[in-house]
Amino acid sequence: MKRLSVVHVSSEVSPFTKTGGLGDVARSLPRALCDLGHDINVFTPYYAKLDYSAHNLEEIVSDLEVALPNGESVTAKIWRGWLQPNLPVYLIGDDDYFGRRRGIYGDHEDNQRFYVFDVAVLAAIDRLGLGPDIIHCHDWHTGFIPYLLRNGYHSKYPNTRTVFTIHNLSFQFGHNWWEVSPDYRDNGRGALPDWWDVEAWEKLNFAKRAIMAADIITTVSEQYADEILTKDFGEDLHRLLINRRGHLFGIVNGLDYQDYNPATDPGLAANYDLEHLERKGENKRYLQRHYGLPESSRTPLVGMVARLSEQKGFDLILEIIDSLLRLDLQLVIFGGGDAHYAQAIRRASRRYRARFAAHLEFDVEHATLHYAGSDIFLMPSRFEPCGLGQLISLRYGSVPVVHATGGLVDTIEDYNPRTGRGNGFVFKAYDSRDLLMTITRAVENFKYQDAWRALMERGMRQSFSWAVPAKKYVAVYRKSLRQPLI
Repeated sequence: MKRLSVVHVSSEVSPFTKTGGLGDVARSLPRALCDLGHDINVFTPYYAKLDYSAHNLEEIVSDLEVALPNGESVTAKIWRGWLQPNLPVYLIGDDDYFGRRRGIYGDHEDNQRFYVFDVAVLAAIDRLGLGPDIIHCHDWHTGFIPYLLRNGYHSKYPNTRTVFTIHNLSFQFGHNWWEVSPDYRDNGRGALPDWWDVEAWEKLNFAKRAIMAADIITTVSEQYADEILTKDFGEDLHRLLINRRGHLFGIVNGLDYQDYNPATDPGLAANYDLEHLERKGENKRYLQRHYGLPESSRTPLVGMVARLSEQKGFDLILEIIDSLLRLDLQLVIFGGGDAHYAQAIRRASRRYRARFAAHLEFDVEHATLHYAGSDIFLMPSRFEPCGLGQLISLRYGSVPVVHATGGLVDTIEDYNPRTGRGNGFVFKAYDSRDLLMTITRAVENFKYQDAWRALMERGMRQSFSWAVPAKKYVAVYRKSLRQPLI
């Protein structure tokens, strides 16, 4: 079949920039598509405040003209790096919108910043002569690309289709959508405001305009694709998504097995695989010593690697923390975030020094050590579009306890000790009592070490590599090319 030319656009691409799972996807999916023989190019902003010295970037364009809606323009530059020898990454930046900002997000003019980036990507594609079949846009920051291709840029790209992937619908533009009064919310159809009207620009809903304009919409699990059609999960866009449900597809993210491999991971205290699973225990002992917990192989260590937020289920954990720590277990929480949760976790860890420890800053270098050192991995998310943690925990032989939502439904099956089926423990109602009962069930099953080892091995043998989702994306790309333009 025809080799496809696909451009991926994302606000972050690991290893150049990364704040979360988006950066991983924007690296790993293009890699997997390349491995299938397709022609892939990736675009991301050049954040001048970041240190790119290790990436051997080459400046290839110094005079890219980017048109603004008021008739003026800014001059941008393009740098080129590589994800692998046949996979270029183009970083676009300018002095005004990306050169003087402190970091990636959180600027009060983020909407205008990413509008400039989106226009610059289209200008760069033209300048570099790429002529893609597909422009694949990741999350709201890239949402104006489908809109622009429907409104003014179509003549330059008459045969190009757009795919817009929703990684987390709660993020729709540079501010929280619910903080904008309903009377002033963007309907997605209005003309663009005057460029100097910053307040009006900050209300423009990039995600809404992308959903209305893209040829295909995807999200990162089948379950989440169903959930966002409901009022509870649709973040005020459920009616629009229902209208476009024939063009909406859920594809579960993969895990990059090159990066997440307990046999070679340099961040572990001891490497291991299925044939040498006993070495996993050295990582548990390391964590116990590091956090001042009693060294015990018989006491299950429950680990949690997550952003401290309500979405990740910390409200439930704090409701049951006293009952939880009366169980025969040890608890380690690793991650930064909401100060309210951090303060409550610190107080609890002081009360239960022999059972509970926390590292309340996220540190990429030591994250996988906490997967490897845990017996049970806790992921009680209120909602989870896909989730990466449960896939990493399976890969590292840590048995997940999850809430039945989003991608957790698509990847974790509740363990039945009678039949031996399942790869984790699942609670259905978002309720602290259900969570406590499910953790208790996991702790009780941990006592039966032969069955527990079989459960660990089953998870480690499962494949959630990017090979399968990459093929599904290719099918979606081909579908978009067959259908008429919307």
